[in-house]
Amino acid sequence: MRKLEKKLKENSHFIWLILLILITLLSLNFYNQNRQNQITSFQKGLKNIYLHKTLKEITSNLKSRYTSINYVVKSGDTYESIIKKIKIDKNERNIFLRYIKNNQSLKILKTEQKIFFKIDELQGLKLVEFKIETNKKNEILFSRIVNTDTFKSKLIEKNYTKKVVYKETIITNSLYNSAEALGIKPKIILEFARLYGFQVDFQRDIWKDDSFQIIYEEFSDVSGKIIDTGNIIFANLNLQNDNLQLYRYEYKNNKFDYFDENGKSVRKTLMKTPINGARLSSSFGKRKHPILGYTKMHMGTDFAAPKGTPIMASGDGIIQRARWCGGGGNCVKIKHNSMYQTVYAHLSKFGNGIKKGVRVKQGQIIGYVGSTGLSTGPHLHYEVIQNGKKINSQKLKLPSGKILKGDDRKKFEVSKIKIDVLKSEIISKIN
Repeated sequence: MRKLEKKLKENSHFIWLILLILITLLSLNFYNQNRQNQITSFQKGLKNIYLHKTLKEITSNLKSRYTSINYVVKSGDTYESIIKKIKIDKNERNIFLRYIKNNQSLKILKTEQKIFFKIDELQGLKLVEFKIETNKKNEILFSRIVNTDTFKSKLIEKNYTKKVVYKETIITNSLYNSAEALGIKPKIILEFARLYGFQVDFQRDIWKDDSFQIIYEEFSDVSGKIIDTGNIIFANLNLQNDNLQLYRYEYKNNKFDYFDENGKSVRKTLMKTPINGARLSSSFGKRKHPILGYTKMHMGTDFAAPKGTPIMASGDGIIQRARWCGGGGNCVKIKHNSMYQTVYAHLSKFGNGIKKGVRVKQGQIIGYVGSTGLSTGPHLHYEVIQNGKKINSQKLKLPSGKILKGDDRKKFEVSKIKIDVLKSEIISKIN
């Protein structure tokens, strides 16, 4: 035992040296591993910084490559004037206008209509796509086929909900004011007036405590906001306890009209009055001219109304004139058929798209009441020309429209019953 202790004492320095070497090797190994981890971590950090920077550059380039333009149509705009404001090549403008010209639903621009353009700045300011709102419920998207001058189009229906609305009230002032007080949109009021304009003079035929009922379609977005109105399904105008009921009916495939309870269409050649809520201020015949001061034949009928009141085409036809007409101021002349023409004078401005050669529908807005030309105040001067001769529009007897017979009448009766049931159900829910 003593020998072993003596031997260990003699070799202790050697043992300590071995231990020191082992500790040093272990420390170096730990240091190297730690350093390698630090280097790896640093390299990863550099990679992430570079990758993040690269992604930012790519995203930035993608963002800057395309320009998006949202345009809202203003009064007086045309497709030509709008596309001139867009920074694109002349050839691109011509392509845009060509596609507009070839699409019937885009012929007439409306104020507040929305147009969207997407332009590729890296491809020489080329149109990538454009989208045009056709109405509050639909829009048409035109998308460019890659490496061509061709666009494909697609109709897009907006997300909306349709509901059927029922309104009724007593007419206390005017039809327009009473309907507006109920929250009925102007578009529906004008359509209501157009339907009854064939047989009712809204100035002279409506009395206090007369009333109306109406069922029509209404469209709202996801937030519940009303974005548009649709068709009138049923209407009733009660004049002195006499009900004038009208039902919307599809008498042919995609052909609709309004018929009374006996299956007789309300459509006639011309409307009795082309304006709603106006006062008959000067009738047809001899009178002292308010400006010229001498008596002369008044060859039309004057309707006094506030400036800006919409004026409707009293029948289907083609615009023959939409310009300044001297003493008549801004005027419109429509040829309806081989027998009838109508003239509308002293307009403050013309309706959207109203110009010579344009075909218009009965009830379409062609202009607005004004006081242009020889006029003492805002009013519409309205003329009816029959076989080249100016006649009294208020005494004009016009042929009635279509009368349903046979199977058509039977189908109409079924449709009428369904609408009557719908009306009863809505009224019962309200009460």
